[in-house]
Amino acid sequence: MSNTYSQIYLQFVFAVEGRQSLIPKKHKEELHKYITSLVQIRKAKMLAVHCMPDHTHLFVGFKPSILISDFVKQIKVESNEFITGKKWVRGKFAWQEGYGVFSYGHSQITRVCNYIKNQEIHHAKKTFKQEYHEFLEKFAIDYEEQYLFEFIE
Repeated sequence: MSNTYSQIYLQFVFAVEGRQSLIPKKHKEELHKYITSLVQIRKAKMLAVHCMPDHTHLFVGFKPSILISDFVKQIKVESNEFITGKKWVRGKFAWQEGYGVFSYGHSQITRVCNYIKNQEIHHAKKTFKQEYHEFLEKFAIDYEEQYLFEFIE
């Protein structure tokens, strides 16, 4: 009987609705653990996660049987409910529509993990908008500015 073998490494990026800084730093580790559990339930492997106050990066070892759009939707919906249920913010928490997903090879795992883990240092020098545009350009993704995340200037 044949088996399926794969190496798929994906970085997901998504933002808080209205690009508000709503993810409290004091609860960040709890949110990281919760999102990691959501990834693991879906039979994927969390390689790195970092929630900034206004956006999140996930780096995941992925299986070809998982639909990317379903995976991201479920992670976003369930983490919305988790944050709202914890009452970390007034009213209902929500992620913006859409997301970025970028693929990497096995030799890039350490570099991408370090990049994600050092988001505070990185964003002391560069805005989320600059970072996201760099991803789109680096991966040669055609885009229309009007359809990107709502960015705070």
